[in-house]
Amino acid sequence: MTALAPTVPVTPEPGVHRHVVTVSRKLAITLGVVTALSALLYLLAPREGDTSFRLATGTDAVEIGDLKVPGMATAWVCVAVMAVLTVYAAVRTWTNRRTGLWVPILFAFAFLVAFLSWAGAGSDSDIPVSRLIAGSVLLSVPIVFGALGGVIGERAGVVNIAIEGQLLAGAFTAAFVGTLTGSPWAGLIAAVLSGVLVALVLGVFAIKYRVNQVIVGVVLNVLVIGLTSFLYSTVMVPDAETFNQTERFGSLAIPLLSKIPILGQALFNQPVVVYMMYVAVPAVWFALMRTRWGLRVRAVGEHPTAADTVGIKVERTRYRALVVAGAITGIGGGFYTVVSVSSFGKEMTAGAGFIALAAVIFGKWDPVRAALAALLFGFASNLEGTLSIVGAPVPSQFMLMLPYVVTILAVAGLVGRSRPPAASGEPYVKG
Repeated sequence: MTALAPTVPVTPEPGVHRHVVTVSRKLAITLGVVTALSALLYLLAPREGDTSFRLATGTDAVEIGDLKVPGMATAWVCVAVMAVLTVYAAVRTWTNRRTGLWVPILFAFAFLVAFLSWAGAGSDSDIPVSRLIAGSVLLSVPIVFGALGGVIGERAGVVNIAIEGQLLAGAFTAAFVGTLTGSPWAGLIAAVLSGVLVALVLGVFAIKYRVNQVIVGVVLNVLVIGLTSFLYSTVMVPDAETFNQTERFGSLAIPLLSKIPILGQALFNQPVVVYMMYVAVPAVWFALMRTRWGLRVRAVGEHPTAADTVGIKVERTRYRALVVAGAITGIGGGFYTVVSVSSFGKEMTAGAGFIALAAVIFGKWDPVRAALAALLFGFASNLEGTLSIVGAPVPSQFMLMLPYVVTILAVAGLVGRSRPPAASGEPYVKG
């Protein structure tokens, strides 16, 4: 009979530190709740018939025929995939291991296919996949630019609640200047300048006078809403042809790329501002993560005192970051009146700035992740029109609130564990 050796606690050697990883349970719980609700919906409200997905656009290099699938069978297969992903996420959480980003992305795709298959079952209309993607991209443009501006500001230590005001100011000045000059480029430049102006006002109060950044942002939003509404009523409405009738950017098809099946027309036959978004996302990521300027911005957002001791001008760096953020956000505001519509409307941004703030948190203060979150919100907004085409039994009121429901789920659950920059929202007092 072999004696069992006593269990001896292992004491780490001096100077050796164990890295403990804490994994949030939010993702697994959220996936489980969404899976259960989806299964309950399809169980209580089944629909008969097939669902047809229109994949061709008529201009593709290779024409792909429509994809017709059994609606409920496809929905249940996707629910099974969602359940498997939920179990996988739960096991990873239970063993204190991180869940890869591919899990929520694949889960979202399965959820989307299931919902569209259920909604379009038995409908005489096809679901236009390319148009759904193109509309989602367009609706996400101002949110993406706003989120990029928010990421830069918070990485520098300044919470930019005034994204909504910057977007609205950009939309107003783009319409006003674009109408006077007859040039959408002039309107877009004016939108950039107006975004910078709002950012400078935020910087003066938040950085120089050390006023609470959240309060300053809220006040700026109210100020811009009031000012643009007053000028709209007193200047634009009486003479809309002179002050509120802009020229818009037309769609610009990129040779070869616009012929790619399904995605070509959706992604590469867009106005020039959309292509600016494609460039802005990797450019902001590279500037923040791979340049000296980005290193300084992140330093003053994490530990401004340490940055100051090595010679970094904290306040100057924050001002410059806010200027860049304001310029980028201003482009998003200009999108409303030089791309989307040809005139300014009172409070036409409709809370997009606050959705952009949610995208910043959802994206964990990373430019690429924040842009993907903004695309998700844009897709949720565009889904209403697609479901109305196929005659889905979903109330229009529910579809109108869907982007905000997605926002709440994203911030409260799907984002998982996240940590903002340590000095975000904290004024720097040189001591």
